[in-house]
Amino acid sequence: MRYARGGGLTAERRVFREQVRFEASARFGAGETTSVIARDLRVSERSVERWRRAWREGGEDALRSAGPASAPKLSDDQFAVLERELGRGTAAHGFEDQRWTLARVQVVIGRRFRVPLSVTAVWRLLKAHGWSWQAPARRALERDEGAVELWKQEVWPQVKAPRRRSWPGSSSRTRPGSR
Repeated sequence: MRYARGGGLTAERRVFREQVRFEASARFGAGETTSVIARDLRVSERSVERWRRAWREGGEDALRSAGPASAPKLSDDQFAVLERELGRGTAAHGFEDQRWTLARVQVVIGRRFRVPLSVTAVWRLLKAHGWSWQAPARRALERDEGAVELWKQEVWPQVKAPRRRSWPGSSSRTRPGSR
């Protein structure tokens, strides 16, 4: 199942699933069997069994949604502040060159919001807000096309490993006496 914005259920989907559990709860009270409830609600029998056990122990309240699996690490307002900070550039945050890396964004988040995030969590956060990795749009100004072509023609063929030639019967499994 694909989840909205890279993880978790949407609020609407959570409410829908909670209603399914409440419907199952009403049917538990009526004494219906697990298999009938599962078939009618189009869920697995294991889910119905799990719900029935929770219902027995805590009633209908035990079937309520517990909310999102995890709260966002940064609110939308905080992310807007982060975007402004990133827009100021790396030099404003004490980095020597102009590249934003996940580790550098992690440092900015830690300094600005006091929120400890892993590099992976930073990537997920940026991706969830529509950011993507970037590749240089153009070649370096210092690039010497003539030297590159010369290297490709003269040096690369010597460095490159020769391709293994293949011909009918060249496999070691079919070569006579290879066993």
